[in-house]
Amino acid sequence: MQQVDFTTLTAAVRELQPEWVPSRVESVYQKDRYTLALSLRTLDKRGWIAISWHPQAARIVLTDPPPRIPDTFTLSQQLRSVLGGLAMTEMEIVLPWERLVRLAFAKRPGAEALYYLYVEPIGKYSNLTLTDADNLIITTAHQVSNKQSSVRTIETGRPYEVPPSLTDPMPNLEESIDRWIDRVSLIPGKLNQRLVKSYRGLSTILMNELIFTAGLDPVQTTDTLSPLDWEKLFEYWQIWLRTVTQVEGYRFNPYLTNNGYSVMGWGISITPVATVNAAVETYYTQILDREAFSQLKHQLTQKLGTILAKLRVKANTFKTKLQESTGADEYRTNADLLMAYLQEWSPGMKQIILNDFQTGEPVTIKLEPEKNAIQNAQFLYKRHQKLKRAKLAVDPLLAAVQAEIDYLEQVEESVLQIQEDGTNNPPEMLQTLLEIKKELIDTGYFPTADRLAKSELAETKPRSLKTPSGFELLIGRNNRQNDVLTFKTATEYDLWFHAQEIAGSHGLLRITPGAVAEEADLQFTANAVAYYSRARQSQAVPVVYTETKHVYKPKGAKPGMVIYKHEQIIWGHPQILDANSIS
Repeated sequence: MQQVDFTTLTAAVRELQPEWVPSRVESVYQKDRYTLALSLRTLDKRGWIAISWHPQAARIVLTDPPPRIPDTFTLSQQLRSVLGGLAMTEMEIVLPWERLVRLAFAKRPGAEALYYLYVEPIGKYSNLTLTDADNLIITTAHQVSNKQSSVRTIETGRPYEVPPSLTDPMPNLEESIDRWIDRVSLIPGKLNQRLVKSYRGLSTILMNELIFTAGLDPVQTTDTLSPLDWEKLFEYWQIWLRTVTQVEGYRFNPYLTNNGYSVMGWGISITPVATVNAAVETYYTQILDREAFSQLKHQLTQKLGTILAKLRVKANTFKTKLQESTGADEYRTNADLLMAYLQEWSPGMKQIILNDFQTGEPVTIKLEPEKNAIQNAQFLYKRHQKLKRAKLAVDPLLAAVQAEIDYLEQVEESVLQIQEDGTNNPPEMLQTLLEIKKELIDTGYFPTADRLAKSELAETKPRSLKTPSGFELLIGRNNRQNDVLTFKTATEYDLWFHAQEIAGSHGLLRITPGAVAEEADLQFTANAVAYYSRARQSQAVPVVYTETKHVYKPKGAKPGMVIYKHEQIIWGHPQILDANSIS
């Protein structure tokens, strides 16, 4: 993950200063264990600034309003009680070429500062510290004791000390090209590494962009550069330095790239962004959403796998009992034979061979030698009744367990489909998973303590495809959407599709009044519905379709579970679905 370097921090702070200093602190909200949000109001606008000390995504940027979820973090409660209602009168980088931002807070603009908030976005050592006017620490995101560090302690009640400065020289516009070349090439090595090690405030990513833009290879050694190469490289070095030091006519040019962002607009620029803050926040939001998606997907997959494994064991147990009970009638027949041929029995017999009433074939009946014929027959009658009762009891239990397995397999398939449908929208994918998690909480498979706030569940839309004739095909991403499509969105003209007796999504083919779906439309829909089912790896999948009025939800059925009638079958071919038609 790309980390905020000094150049990015400088650019972000430079955008924030004129817009939000001074401003009034209206609220303090902690989004998660690493991210704080300050609600600020100026004379003409209101906004939120995110301050993060995440080990890989530490930053200070303008952000969207946080979700309305109760904030239970102690740090934000302390900051809210101290800073609420005060004016933010300063936002500046404290040390030259160091990643340390100080925010000052006073009763009003122009008054002496009462509190300072120090933001240190320095990778795994990132931190956030609140001090009073005398720089005594009031609270901090991470306490650092003298046992953890002999160089710098950060503890409540102790004076705040800035991070130790690096010993490398600071970049300087007045430095001549000859002196600059001598410093960088003093020790032969890879060009990007030599630049980073020769000056403070540089990052490998920034230097790679600079070197690449100069037409050179970042990993070529310094002793391979020609005088012309050095001149070209120094030219871009000067451009970067003038931009960072606010020389008139030079400005940052933020872009989003395939793998990150650039505040200089160098490297492989893909998408221009209006502000540095927008570029940084977009990048980290997508990255963190993707990480949260992966974690939640793993959590749901593991949970569903565990529950399904237990249910399948239970189902197999019930099936075994039913198999045993299939011989119940045989016990009764044997008992009847024994009672009819009592005269054939003699004491001490371990078995008796009698002719079947209907077939006349010999039947071997095992006997208990210590019991007489009548007692053996009574035992067989009792065994028959017991197995018969067992079947009556086990049948509904097996049906209930199988229904539960069918439902959870449907949920599991929805989870597995999310990253395989050709989309790459981390926020939407995360929201889809959150909807599934909510469904599992509501149906009792997750503890209610994990219940999600409404603000976390911005409803996602179903997949939308176009058939060859231009009809719209909607396919649910989860059981909530399946129910909405089938019982709320559908009209009497639409057709409903589902893989036959296979876990998968509901498909709704929207047909306008008076129109008729062609065979190509039905086949396309069958292919798509087969693709979004558990059988997507198969060559051919039976898909049922019927009019929406013939689809019903049984009373008490779980989300997405339906019954249907008057269906027709069409074979879907998931392997030939055109992925480019998905939107």
